[in-house]
Amino acid sequence: MAENENGSNGIGWFLAGLGIGALVGVLYAPKSGKETREELVLSAKEARDKANQYVEKGKEQLDEYVDRSRQYYERGRNQWTEYVEKGKGFVHEQQDKVAAAVEAGKQAYVKTTAEPSSEPTA
Repeated sequence: MAENENGSNGIGWFLAGLGIGALVGVLYAPKSGKETREELVLSAKEARDKANQYVEKGKEQLDEYVDRSRQYYERGRNQWTEYVEKGKGFVHEQQDKVAAAVEAGKQAYVKTTAEPSSEPTA
């Protein structure tokens, strides 16, 4: 984030310097009015071209960040899906174990209550 802010400030300072430089050049240049106007137009066109280059570079960087964000999102989503599936498998496994333990307990209870007592009665 700090790099982007510095880059924006850098563009602003560059354009301000370009404008100041053009103004100083106009004030101190020993040229005719026509030559001065042509030079101002040329400087303005150069500044516009430079600004367009920075805009294009910014768009490219933004596209790169969007693509990278999509990759991170997809990777996270895939990991989440994998963990959910592992969790479902674990839950089913535990359900099967609990069901088997309950069934074994029922069978043991039935077996112990159905057998005649081997202890003598008084």
